[in-house]
Amino acid sequence: MNSLEYRLNLLPYTRAELIEMVKKQVSKKRFRHILGVEQSAIELAEQYGGCIERASIAGLLHDYCKEMPADVFLQAIDDFRLNVDLKTWNNNIWHGMVGASIIREQLELTDEVILHAIEIHTTGNAQMSLLDKILYVADYIELGRDFPDVQEAREIANQSLDAAVAFETAHTLAHLIAKNIAIYPLTIETYNHYCAGRK
Repeated sequence: MNSLEYRLNLLPYTRAELIEMVKKQVSKKRFRHILGVEQSAIELAEQYGGCIERASIAGLLHDYCKEMPADVFLQAIDDFRLNVDLKTWNNNIWHGMVGASIIREQLELTDEVILHAIEIHTTGNAQMSLLDKILYVADYIELGRDFPDVQEAREIANQSLDAAVAFETAHTLAHLIAKNIAIYPLTIETYNHYCAGRK
């Protein structure tokens, strides 16, 4: 993976330059997770015929905004004229849904396929592209993750990307419900499409 070179002109940076930018933006623990997600995303892209370069960039940038303070997101919602309802949520939603707009501006990333994958990587939605699914699943199964059923999630991801999306979504919903945490509407849409027999 260290030899991966970006050739599609999706970003004005090399992979090495992008890694250094991300490293300066996040904590060491978050950075290790990001590298793990990139690795898993690349592996899934290779297995399922996705674009390896897009998978790498999405993996490296999915949590670029994760550790930004709340006031940055709230201001960005206004600055980018995003849905004001986003202000009622929190970082778990903001770092993807709002973060994609911040990344577009700060890093000059204009590829909408990558930006959309970053935008919904914690929520999913009913109509996910191949890269959307790859990032959504990679974030859940990267090798640094250690929680009940993660190995089963990895095995499912090796068999079917859609089944992996369904497994992750069902388990995420169960976790949120058990903790009495509000569920973002797109996650309900993801569940209805991938888990409730709707294709």
